[in-house]
Amino acid sequence: MPEWYTLGVVALVIAAVVVVIVRFRVNPVIALALGAAAIGLLTGLGPVDTVSAMTQGFGDVMMEAGILIGWGVLIGAMLNELGAITRLVESLMRVFGRRGIPYALGLSLATYLQTVFVDVLIVIAAPLARRIAPRLGRVGTGIVGVTFAVGLEMGIVMMVPGFAAVALAGLLGVPLGVMMLGGFAVVAPTVVLTILLMSLFFRLGFWNPERDEPVVVRDDDEAPAPQAAGGGEPDEKEQPLLLLFAPMLVALALIAAQAVLSVAGIEVPVMQFLGSPIIALLLAVIATGITGRAAVGSKRIENAVVKGFQDGGQIFLLTGIGGSLAAVIAKGDLGAVLQGYFSATAFAPILLVWAMAAVLHIAVGSVTLSAITAAGIIAPVAHTRGLDPLLIALAAGSGALFCIHVTSNTFWLLQSFLDQSVRGALKTVTVGVSLASVIALGMTLLISLALS
Repeated sequence: MPEWYTLGVVALVIAAVVVVIVRFRVNPVIALALGAAAIGLLTGLGPVDTVSAMTQGFGDVMMEAGILIGWGVLIGAMLNELGAITRLVESLMRVFGRRGIPYALGLSLATYLQTVFVDVLIVIAAPLARRIAPRLGRVGTGIVGVTFAVGLEMGIVMMVPGFAAVALAGLLGVPLGVMMLGGFAVVAPTVVLTILLMSLFFRLGFWNPERDEPVVVRDDDEAPAPQAAGGGEPDEKEQPLLLLFAPMLVALALIAAQAVLSVAGIEVPVMQFLGSPIIALLLAVIATGITGRAAVGSKRIENAVVKGFQDGGQIFLLTGIGGSLAAVIAKGDLGAVLQGYFSATAFAPILLVWAMAAVLHIAVGSVTLSAITAAGIIAPVAHTRGLDPLLIALAAGSGALFCIHVTSNTFWLLQSFLDQSVRGALKTVTVGVSLASVIALGMTLLISLALS
């Protein structure tokens, strides 16, 4: 088929998917599945091959990422039930003090706290965040707002165990340990630089407390830290905070160590087993469960696991459908068409996938959906051109962070729970995370130079 026809079909289908999600409130999973089917049928793949490609793509991605997402969901649900996040924020404040807390909290939100759902993190940590803000001076609310926004959103798509990062790794065939190391190389400097620059801008006058903070009176700021649902039990015991997080931290260390050994060409059978993401996170699930049962009892831990699976249902489907879209595109000739538009440098596909994810996010408002969709479209080109799939994953993740605005549920959660006006949230969430998106793109381009 002519190039213009193939590109036109894909562009129209993706635009239609955006419209039905935004205008008609169709669930993104259903809309994306219909889009994948439409691309297959309209580009000549045929009914049988279209269905086969969608099924195979779903299965291939879930084989890579499904179990890992499940383990992450369980760990996050149990940590939430144990009240570990609230205690962590309090401890960070004591250890790092007024100047260091934004960076410590931002990096924590962006890295090892990503097993906990974003909505849950915001709700349970917001009261403590509001107590921290006055200690940071007149613009403290703005600094705390951008810390939460950048840390949470960066971690979702770029840092294992963030569920979108795991999904991107599975979609593009990136070993999870490599994704973890590459993501950290982008996330850590991006979070620090963004918080530093936005704090400077706020202190220079970009933040106006009279207009960017609504007048609110809350009763919960002086209340005890929120406890997990389920009620206390007579035998509840407070475990050391390090013990609660130790299983997950050890698992991530094992995965990272095995990734380093693999890159160095060193084979250690024991590490190949224990450092496998499936085994490492499974051990973390078991250890967290044992610790949790000792702390709050078996019933609450079992309820937390059930709740985690309920909340994670759409994540599983969205991840799999992203694989279906990529498989349909790979079966067609879009990959071959796109190759003609790439120059010899690796910068072109990185910039293209970043821009594609950014445009999709502006339209749809879902960081995860835009990252997975953009990566799925570019994935066939990455394989045929010999491009490092890690770079495509990082570019898709960074692009999906651009211009988070009123179509995002996270935008409204951060606006309401962190005591910002809509004007204030546009500064901390929209401007702050967009700055992080651009910085992350720059970091990804630097990594591409190092890998070339």
